[in-house]
Amino acid sequence: MEKSFGTALAPTPTRKGTARAALVNLKDSSRLLLTECFRQFGIETVLVSSGATERLAHEKFEACVLNLLAGAETAMEAARTSPSNSRIVLYGLGGNAQEAMRYSKYGINAMFQEPLERPAALKLVRATHMLVLHEFRRYARIPIMTEVTVVSHDGHRLSAASIEISSGGMSLKSSEDMPAGTNVEISFSLLTLPRVNVRGVVTWRKSKSFGLRFDSSDERRRKIKEWIDSYLEG
Repeated sequence: MEKSFGTALAPTPTRKGTARAALVNLKDSSRLLLTECFRQFGIETVLVSSGATERLAHEKFEACVLNLLAGAETAMEAARTSPSNSRIVLYGLGGNAQEAMRYSKYGINAMFQEPLERPAALKLVRATHMLVLHEFRRYARIPIMTEVTVVSHDGHRLSAASIEISSGGMSLKSSEDMPAGTNVEISFSLLTLPRVNVRGVVTWRKSKSFGLRFDSSDERRRKIKEWIDSYLEG
């Protein structure tokens, strides 16, 4: 695994309080583009090559961009089980949502699509930089990707991938149709949150994505709120 990450670099000195994003196993063109994007929001980037697992386990980072290649799972495991990086913002690079589901237990927060293009990359960093900077109180929704089972009131079942979640609802990506106004029950798990079921209603539908609002009378929704509070305060 370690060989797939190339040559190790010494830890980079950083100013106290500066948010840092580890760029793991990225080619030069991607590294330069993402460095520029993160810099616009005051986030320093650090190239991490071999020794990625060790560094993510023991060195503090606020975010991490990983190529979804051999060794990515081990690096994610190291970050998520590290006391310093358990709440790190994880970005995947080089796969689609379906491929990212292979790593759903590690809670990838967002995906950079390849080929990497500056407008799309900048848009994604802009949408997520508040989490990286720990501006949690100003961030009501958490971007995170996990597999979600959706069952409508008439028994129709589909699989979707979460995009963002809040204590009141979530947005999902799916190629299957789920019309607005449909009452559903969903099932999913998130990192330290065991599988939870909760009722909801589809509130909007766009091409390949839809949003739903959790049923406020469903007591199971409290588990989601408690997890979100813990995630933001961790």
